[in-house]
Amino acid sequence: MGAWQASAPAFPGFHTLLCRRNLLYNLGVPNSSNPLKKCWLALTLLSLIAQDLPAQEPPPASGARILIMPRKIVSGEHATLAVLDVSGRLTPGVTVEFSNGDMLKTDATGRAMFVAPLNAEKIYAAIQGRAGRITSTIVAAVDSPSGTQEAALAPRVASLSDRFEFMGHGFCGDADRNHVLIQGLPGLVLASSPAYLAVLPPADLAPGPAQVQVACGQKSSTPFTVVFVSLELEAGNRALTPGERRKLTVRVKGTTTKVSLEARNLAPEVAELQGGTLLRAVSSGGSDNVASFELVGKQRGNFVISIRLVAPLSAPRS
Repeated sequence: MGAWQASAPAFPGFHTLLCRRNLLYNLGVPNSSNPLKKCWLALTLLSLIAQDLPAQEPPPASGARILIMPRKIVSGEHATLAVLDVSGRLTPGVTVEFSNGDMLKTDATGRAMFVAPLNAEKIYAAIQGRAGRITSTIVAAVDSPSGTQEAALAPRVASLSDRFEFMGHGFCGDADRNHVLIQGLPGLVLASSPAYLAVLPPADLAPGPAQVQVACGQKSSTPFTVVFVSLELEAGNRALTPGERRKLTVRVKGTTTKVSLEARNLAPEVAELQGGTLLRAVSSGGSDNVASFELVGKQRGNFVISIRLVAPLSAPRS
């Protein structure tokens, strides 16, 4: 999966962009001859690029919005979850509540380790005080071999700028004990269990096919290939006015194959996403691989459209 958010403020001459390659992070950026129309936009983690930025205060726990739970956890085994704020920063000190009554707080890394229940088929987790909950399926230890490691399900295509996930067995429940190399570069493991990993690709990875290698201790999986793509936005640099129609174009770089994108309107009071608040579109494919969405302004203000890559999991290719 991949995702980015774009917002256009009411003040002409500035964009609020989340821009990975240029190491800009929710900053007001003056217009130039190229007003960052094609900047990579991503829910990204400051922890990955902290060495390139001045020291910053960790985000407050009150800003937590996104809970990343392993889709599968193994009965009685450790697992790791992560919590992000609305801008995609790992968020420490956030309380997570489970449906079995357990509670925990994220540590300084914005993650937390827990033990899967012994006697349930599913468990639900939520950020305390926030609506919505995430479901994890609990599998028996006998159904998740621990002596060997295999990545059994993975996406064929993933975004350079958001986490991607894969499932199998023999991974480490402690996220930091897993070592994931993507084209020889280390990825950041956000959430993990013996049956699941969610990984953020390395910032220096180029679009195109890349080999993924996974190891936990002495165990390792057969390497597999994922095509990583960048999503580039063309949205114009003027403020959106009431009644104005604006085309949002997403250019997909890294593959000529058609891909599915999902757009979600996060500020419906400011602009209307034509067709509903949640839309899917398939890119054109080919050398100019694009997908388009249309906005209609309702009032002056920041429009925020979140777009993510939709990629099913299947047997990985070597």
